[in-house]
Amino acid sequence: MKDETRLAHLSQDPERNFGIINPPVYHASTVAYGSLAEFRNRYARRYDGVMYGALGTPTTFALADAVAALEGGARSVTTSSGLAAVTMALLSFLSAGDHLLVADTVYAPNREFCDKILSRLGVETTYYDPRIGAGIGAWIRPNTKVVFMETPGSGTFEMQDVPAMARVAREKGVLSLLDNTWASPLFFKPFAQGVDVSIQAGTKYIAGHSDLVIGHITTRNEELYRRVKDCVGGLGDIPGPDDCYLALRGLRTMAVRLARHQESGLRVARWLQQRPEVKRVLYPALPGDPGHAIWKRDFTGAASLFSIVLHEEREEIVERLVSALKLFRLGASWGGYESLILPVYPAPIRTAVPWTEKGFMLRLHIGLEDVDDLLADLERGLSAMKG
Repeated sequence: MKDETRLAHLSQDPERNFGIINPPVYHASTVAYGSLAEFRNRYARRYDGVMYGALGTPTTFALADAVAALEGGARSVTTSSGLAAVTMALLSFLSAGDHLLVADTVYAPNREFCDKILSRLGVETTYYDPRIGAGIGAWIRPNTKVVFMETPGSGTFEMQDVPAMARVAREKGVLSLLDNTWASPLFFKPFAQGVDVSIQAGTKYIAGHSDLVIGHITTRNEELYRRVKDCVGGLGDIPGPDDCYLALRGLRTMAVRLARHQESGLRVARWLQQRPEVKRVLYPALPGDPGHAIWKRDFTGAASLFSIVLHEEREEIVERLVSALKLFRLGASWGGYESLILPVYPAPIRTAVPWTEKGFMLRLHIGLEDVDDLLADLERGLSAMKG
């Protein structure tokens, strides 16, 4: 079946739920057992059943099963946030003395976790040029355990050659982890490209309504799943069942929303390319973008998140633009129905690939509003920079 059809039917079991189509919300801490023997053997349920509320309920598992099916993985674990999915995935596969390779363009809190937390645990992180491709092999040491990818990169949208990097990592016995939030399971199939573990902030396109935070870790096989499940359970991270229910409900309409997001995003990006105030649009779906060839080869669509570099460098002038906007809200996160804008400052955190390009950078998320209204709003903002 096509993904659009699967979205409407995954994880449904009306025969077990009184004919109710969507899985109900199970609120639980305590799980009662029928005998001492059953209680004594409760850990047999750890990976495949309801054992204790903090390890998940049928609502949690329904969402996880749907995400795993969409991504093409074996099993999935749901976490309390996208950042928790990143950190729990890394902690599942790293120990003191290990070496980790991370793209220089990753989500900033991911980088902070590596620098401030993993370093204290005895894990060394090296940041690499995201455009390195199969050349990642030269960076792998005997104690390298994980290559962490994110494509496109946060803020500056560099594309990575995921199939080449995953292949080299596997040849050298190293796990490949990928943050697949931007594309979602609908526009990029990580396991078909050789990835071992896929991570998503379900907060974004899966939930889709800017009203919850949730994360997902999906694995290529059962062995990797059990390592993730043990780590997440051992650290006590669990999303609430109401959030899981809302995320599963949001997932049902993801294909429809993403089609609109993509259509609107492309139209706004092309409009911005023609504006004299805009120096460059950073969006791999556009021909001419440095990552366009990889995007066209590996992806089936594009998110509505991209950045622009203005000719203007002064923040006080760009403040006029942001203040004049009525529809684009100044705020973090993305993937919801509303359009957003925020400043991007890559230079202070880059190490492997210094950011030296002049011009103020803004990241835009194109929501579900009418595109003509959005263009009028941007016109108002860009005109306001003139004073």
